[in-house]
Amino acid sequence: MSVSTRNTTRTETTEMNHDIAASEHPPLVEKKEYEGFLKNNMREYGMLLSLIAIMAFFQYMTNGTLMRPLNLTNLILQNSYIVIMALGMLMVIVAGHIDLSVGSVVGFIGALAAVLIVNLNMNFVLASIICLLAGAVIGAAQGYFVAFFKIPSFIVTLAGMLVFKGLTLALLQGQSVGPFPDDFQMLSSGFIPDFFNGTNLRITSLLVGVLVAAILIYVKSRDRAKLVKHGMETEPHLFFILKNAAFAVVIIFFSYLLATYKGMPNVLIVMFLLMVAYTFIANRTTIGRRIYAVGGNEKAAKLSGIKTARVSFYTFINMGMLAALAGLIFAARLNTATPKAGTGFELDVIAACFIGGASASGGVGKVMGAVIGAFVMGVMNNGMSILGIGIEYQQVIKGLVLLAAVFVDVYNKNK
Repeated sequence: MSVSTRNTTRTETTEMNHDIAASEHPPLVEKKEYEGFLKNNMREYGMLLSLIAIMAFFQYMTNGTLMRPLNLTNLILQNSYIVIMALGMLMVIVAGHIDLSVGSVVGFIGALAAVLIVNLNMNFVLASIICLLAGAVIGAAQGYFVAFFKIPSFIVTLAGMLVFKGLTLALLQGQSVGPFPDDFQMLSSGFIPDFFNGTNLRITSLLVGVLVAAILIYVKSRDRAKLVKHGMETEPHLFFILKNAAFAVVIIFFSYLLATYKGMPNVLIVMFLLMVAYTFIANRTTIGRRIYAVGGNEKAAKLSGIKTARVSFYTFINMGMLAALAGLIFAARLNTATPKAGTGFELDVIAACFIGGASASGGVGKVMGAVIGAFVMGVMNNGMSILGIGIEYQQVIKGLVLLAAVFVDVYNKNK
């Protein structure tokens, strides 16, 4: 037998042994694959599981009241402005800053809208545009001090909190102003029309939910196919199928529940579009990557050519506009502007981001995490109110949940 023949035989034998070994232990390899994936992504999925557990707990404790269509609609309306502001706050926190003024900005923009629409009889569309621009200017003013003068964001936005509380009182002269026109109220209290004229079931709302579920599965499948094609690490196939199937079922189920009442609220569509837009910005755009780079290591980002001051400046402008939008939605929901509007909102918004997995030191956080964190806070508020738990104990419980979330973040980082 020649040397080349012997080498070929030895190679074939070795390959056969590898194949036999792999075929003898596939469950072990698969088990390690799942364990490794879950361990590396526990931060992302942990809060989602927590939200499901909290909802199940309050659903049981309230004898099914939590998931009734009417209460589910109220839950969305009550937390819409928190979710919207959480998207902007996430960008600020990821960049390594904080904004304590958002609650006061919400109250100030509501007051400005009331003065323009109710007192001056301005068209609500034009007034809304002016309010959004005012929010951008507020964010730019605060961001300028933080980004270019290097004043800590905690101090700048704390000052902003006091300033805009005072300006709200000045605009309203200490009194509530309202009511708003019906068209303006539709921003918060309106529902998407049903083109099929359903009576007991709003078919359009249900079809929107089915369409969203189908688009979700398509986009996720396409993204996974791209990762596999380029040989990049991705989640296990069975886990991918089960996760996205569960998401689709949940979306359709909640759409059905809403469709049995009045359908999908207009503000839910606004929230969904913003969630999609900010997920795209955070994951697929240059500015999104730069925000994470600045928050992760500002010096390294600056040395790599990123204009870090400008990036921080943009995050505050964005936060100001979203706070203004939240102020319009909140004023439309109350149908009046009050001097105390927005009080304490900054605490719920910041807590939503941290509970959703954002790091207190910056550089870490996901859009869906912030949304989940906002709904964790919302479900807790709603469930505890249904159970008749006093506001004082609600504050204690929310504070402990926030502390626990930050503790887990610091513990995992140190570990």
